[in-house]
Amino acid sequence: MCGIIGYIGDKTASDILISGLSHLEYRGYDSSGVALMNNEEVNVFKASGKLINLIEILKTKQNICAKSKIGIGHIRWATHGLPTTQNAHPHTCNCKNLTLVHNGIIENYQELKKELEKQGAVFASQTDTEVAAHLIAYEYGKTKNLLNAMQNAAKKIKGAFAFCAIHKEEPDRIVVAKRNAPLIIGVGQGENFIASDIPAIIEYTKKAIYLSDYQIGVITKDSIEIYDEKNTLIPNKIEYLPFEAVAISKMGYKHFMLKEIHEQSDVVRNVLAGKLLSADKKVVLDEFKLTKKEIKNIKRIQIIACGTSYHAGLIGKYVLEKFAKIPVDVEASSEYIYRDTIADKNTLAIGISQSGETADTITAIKQIKQDNSHVVIITNRADSTMARLADSLLPVSAGIEVSVAATKSYMAQLISLYLLAIYLYEQKEVEQYKKEIATLKQELLELPSKIEAIVENTSNIQRIAKKYSSYKDFIFIARGINYPNALEGALKLKEISYINATGYSAGELKHGPIAMLDNNMPVLAILNTGSVYDKVLSNCEEAKARQAKLIGVTNYIEEKDASLFDDIITIPLGSETIGPAINIVVLQLLAYYIAEYLGKDVDQPRNLAKSVTVE
Repeated sequence: MCGIIGYIGDKTASDILISGLSHLEYRGYDSSGVALMNNEEVNVFKASGKLINLIEILKTKQNICAKSKIGIGHIRWATHGLPTTQNAHPHTCNCKNLTLVHNGIIENYQELKKELEKQGAVFASQTDTEVAAHLIAYEYGKTKNLLNAMQNAAKKIKGAFAFCAIHKEEPDRIVVAKRNAPLIIGVGQGENFIASDIPAIIEYTKKAIYLSDYQIGVITKDSIEIYDEKNTLIPNKIEYLPFEAVAISKMGYKHFMLKEIHEQSDVVRNVLAGKLLSADKKVVLDEFKLTKKEIKNIKRIQIIACGTSYHAGLIGKYVLEKFAKIPVDVEASSEYIYRDTIADKNTLAIGISQSGETADTITAIKQIKQDNSHVVIITNRADSTMARLADSLLPVSAGIEVSVAATKSYMAQLISLYLLAIYLYEQKEVEQYKKEIATLKQELLELPSKIEAIVENTSNIQRIAKKYSSYKDFIFIARGINYPNALEGALKLKEISYINATGYSAGELKHGPIAMLDNNMPVLAILNTGSVYDKVLSNCEEAKARQAKLIGVTNYIEEKDASLFDDIITIPLGSETIGPAINIVVLQLLAYYIAEYLGKDVDQPRNLAKSVTVE
């Protein structure tokens, strides 16, 4: 996590750094800081808490800020040490000559710290980053060259890092380094930029260089030099950024999350564009690189993801097993990488990540590639590390998602998995489910209008949100293909409202969780027509018998059963298979309105970050 920004040019550096950090807050917001170079003097300003605290400090330092044309900045998601001003970045060394910001985790920082203390280093913080600052400064004492010092230090560091450093004795440059953490260089005219992600620099430039692992860069206002791990100068590969500055505007909505929920109908259209033209035509997936013969040889699918993307993978399991008739395992990336796994050339691996920079998933993908498995990456960021590891890349085309709680990216992942399942079915030329596949295709084409029907009439959802906002606990239940949405709905609620919400398979309620039920425990049931409708209804009867408050999210309910529920949210009709893509919109809105009614910071919930770049 954490966000890095750097600027060198002729403009006021502090303005660009603060603007960049404001667009990187989704990466963390425990504390922030900037270092401003004025000739051979570096001024460091830091604050704990939200970015506004740093902004208030800089307002009192305008005489310093106005002079500086070079600077580096950082916004933190705490890993080592509390989110205090002392632990905030930038960090420096004892002589205050070198100043550093860092994203990642230094795994051997304790060993390095002991060695540096023997050399006289005195530490002022609890962070692993300060160790890197002292180490690079120590190497600078031997080389008198910041590039060489960074190269030497990087060889001694284990773990993940994106470094951005300035030095008093080299006041005309910024030196950067990357390993297993995202870092880009924005290319301008008479100015250059450094950032963790595109939103920080998109209003200033549309051109960028993506650093690869083990590369180190030297950036001045007029030049960019990139060196590989053998210290060889390599040609600059400039790419054009795929986003517009308007993508990071709220466009009149109170929160980015609400804006992004409303954007889901267009997201579905974007994902389907060029891939699903009509219900009677085959799905086109030109990005999928396996031949028909290779597809028929797939014996197993492994889906690897974290958090919301993991829940999308669970729904993917249902549709892939049903239509492609291939066994599917879904595993949290953080668990996958620490056990003996079984994969081979006949295994299709699917990695899912909104940012494409999720550290655990990247490690898992690298691991499974060693088994010669074909890797498909489903991501919202075609410019990401995971995208560059892909054998086949399925970009979800959701646009920049600013709110930490994922909404439109989850929808895009679901649609991508539906399309992949249909594509594999059609490539394998299975005759079974032909009618059902045609129905699913038609429902995918009609889905945008159904999403719009939900988001344009939220009065009932808002009423229910207000009614249940005072409860401290919540249970979500569902069965079959909707069960993962019970998990996702609970996750959304606890992420942004801090209400203790848990998702269960409805059939598991009586195997322990039912002990929690009373009139202080709301139970939300996803109750769609299909094979498990009667079973979920029966589970609702069990919950009501324990006096639980019962909320139904349903596309159909008989009048005789409606009285069972305290509240009902009706969704548009659809098949059992398409159900998750419809009812998730209601669950997102319910979580949003509860959090908004409670006055929570919806877009930046505490302790979270959107791009999880540490294991």
